[in-house]
Amino acid sequence: MSKQTYRVCFCFQRRFRIPPAEPPNGIKTLFNQYSENNLMAVDHLQRFLVEVQKQDKATIADAEKIITQNAPFIFHRKGFNLETFFRYLIGATNSALSLSHSASQDMTAPLSHYFIFTGHNSYLTGNQLSSDCSDVPIIQALERGVRVIELDIWPNSTKDDVFVLHGRTLTTPVELRTCLTSIKNHAFSASEYPVVVTLEDHLTTDLQAKVAEMIHQIFGDMLFTPDKDCLEEFPSPESLRKRVMISTKPPKEYLKGEKSTTKGNGSQEKDSSVEAWGGEVPSSADVYLIDDSDDDDSDDDEELQADNVAPEYRSLIAIHAGKGKGGLDDWLKVDPDKVRRLSLSEHEVEKAGKTHGPQIVRFTQRNILRVYPKGTRFNSSNYNPLIGWMHGAQMVAFNMQGYGRSLWLMQGMFRGNGGCGYVKKPQLLLKGGDEIFDPRIELPVILTLKITLYMGEGWYYDFKHTHFDAYSPPDFYARIGIAGVAADSVMKKTKMVEDSWNPAWNEEFEFCLTVPELALLRIEVHEYDMSEKDDFAGQTCLPVTELSKGIRSIPLYSQSGDIFQSVKLLMWLDTL
Repeated sequence: MSKQTYRVCFCFQRRFRIPPAEPPNGIKTLFNQYSENNLMAVDHLQRFLVEVQKQDKATIADAEKIITQNAPFIFHRKGFNLETFFRYLIGATNSALSLSHSASQDMTAPLSHYFIFTGHNSYLTGNQLSSDCSDVPIIQALERGVRVIELDIWPNSTKDDVFVLHGRTLTTPVELRTCLTSIKNHAFSASEYPVVVTLEDHLTTDLQAKVAEMIHQIFGDMLFTPDKDCLEEFPSPESLRKRVMISTKPPKEYLKGEKSTTKGNGSQEKDSSVEAWGGEVPSSADVYLIDDSDDDDSDDDEELQADNVAPEYRSLIAIHAGKGKGGLDDWLKVDPDKVRRLSLSEHEVEKAGKTHGPQIVRFTQRNILRVYPKGTRFNSSNYNPLIGWMHGAQMVAFNMQGYGRSLWLMQGMFRGNGGCGYVKKPQLLLKGGDEIFDPRIELPVILTLKITLYMGEGWYYDFKHTHFDAYSPPDFYARIGIAGVAADSVMKKTKMVEDSWNPAWNEEFEFCLTVPELALLRIEVHEYDMSEKDDFAGQTCLPVTELSKGIRSIPLYSQSGDIFQSVKLLMWLDTL
């Protein structure tokens, strides 16, 4: 047992004993139930794995391996005592998600049947107006498993080379070649499944030809180029392993006589209703306007003709972007002979969902819908990704360079399926005819998630002893809930545990789910502060349908999504 001293004023000190984390009463009860003479032998552990952990295929050999890996001394390898059993349960190998880094879902369906980990303005290091452009955030995104990288490409001042930058802002440019080379070198560091490079193109025909040559030169055989001008159906992620695809629309600046346009999408408006898990903090910069036209796919089908676009550039395009003329009904028309990508802003999708929900779902069964942040998010904040996912949108584009609750949900969704960057859409989003999913209709409850939050540990090792409170050990509480469709979204709160680095909450929760396939378990831990804003102490998001049942260890992450070295929770997960 260690001690910590906190200085109060100038003359006094407070000393606290810091006891080690102890097994909660629930764990002690289970140990007594599955042990004899204070020893959990191999056959006891195997029975525990089957009956409590719901690992129906667990064998004696599996139990022996667990004991061998978790017993610190040779004479402990006959079985677990209470302490070694507890350390096994809260250890990294007893994770709530599969530790495998390979995809567990069917990867042979068309690309349109998957949610894809998608970045927005992937080259920006910070805000949307004045930050540097660099290949560093691109590399970081790829190493996190992001599969769609967006590059805005513009002529340089002498119009003889191509830069990547956010147009009409103060962002400093980076060379396109630098970005493409980094994509090639890091594309498959986290996943072997395809990387899509979306190009927001503002180039002359001559520069398009130069870009086409550059792309072929850099990617070589990695580049996927379709046999036909437009694909009749998207290929599967499995068939595109270690391939790079190009997706783009025609360059507006030159095809329309370099006519500058300003969209009215930048009017000051607050984010839609504050979600149950907490809304993003609105930026004071939201009162300004920004041009969203770079993300607009309008009229592409009519304009992307051989006279306007270099033929060698056009032949690169595997995923054609196009909105076409007319309104929403025309945009969402499904062509049986070709597939395409449609881009809509978060505001457009939210508005369209109120009147065209089933039509959007039907469109995304064959085609790809990309959702991008509204133009007023100058601080690189994000929106509720469920707006896109519940309508079947594959590419819900996020600013990966920031952090916040919305980004935590995005990271949580793509911890599923081995972290490969592709998550198979639930079957309810792929049904046709009269069974087409309507996100506006509330469905009956089909699953109840039961959770016991026992305790947490690790802050003592990962933080300075005065990080949370200068005068005493921290007072932790947890927020736990569901992010999903509106009927499922909820957030609950535990009691506060005072003056403890190893808080033991021992609280139970139940969550009734109507669409568990789109539900994410959300957990946050905070430290109560009487005089100021409560301190952040960790968070995680996990896809409900991939949770392992039983008593599981759940690691927590920082605000930017980096895993803490030691901080973790111990929970019991079950479904009814």
